[in-house]
Amino acid sequence: MTHSSPPAARSTAVVVVPVAIGVLVAVALGVYGRLHEPAFFSVNVAGFSSPGAVKSWLATAAFVLALVQLGSALVMWGKIPGVAAPSWIGGLHRWSGRLAVLATVPVAVHCLYALGFDFSSPRTLVHSLLGCFFYGVFVTKMLMLSRPNVPGWALPVVGGLTFTALTGLWLTSAVWFFTTTGLTF
Repeated sequence: MTHSSPPAARSTAVVVVPVAIGVLVAVALGVYGRLHEPAFFSVNVAGFSSPGAVKSWLATAAFVLALVQLGSALVMWGKIPGVAAPSWIGGLHRWSGRLAVLATVPVAVHCLYALGFDFSSPRTLVHSLLGCFFYGVFVTKMLMLSRPNVPGWALPVVGGLTFTALTGLWLTSAVWFFTTTGLTF
């Protein structure tokens, strides 16, 4: 005779396990960024004037793709009155998310490897915290997507947190960079 856990325990585990793993990812990134000796250089791309410009434009691309994510999610879930979800909206949502995260990877590598977890100013502290949080909540979202019986509220909440974290990252990096140095490439 097999014993199975009650439905409430299963639905709690479906949320708690991905959240716990996401928290571990966020903490691990923060610890690495704090303990790693900054190299002060990591990512540069030909045609850009500096690593800051590369990071700012990649972060801006990720933010624009996150806006596509938000809009496509609202359409998919019928939250925009009078707009029926076309058959291709799910693909747009998945691919814009993949491309957004792909755009953030060189930025995160540069931030963690070249600069580390920085608390020398309020902006850099918030930025460092948001960076760790973003990847933790992103991992949580990806793990929840692959699990059956996730409560209906969980993915919109985690998706909203992912969007909010990326928006905060963009504001504390690219917007700050462009307002202090101008729109440079």
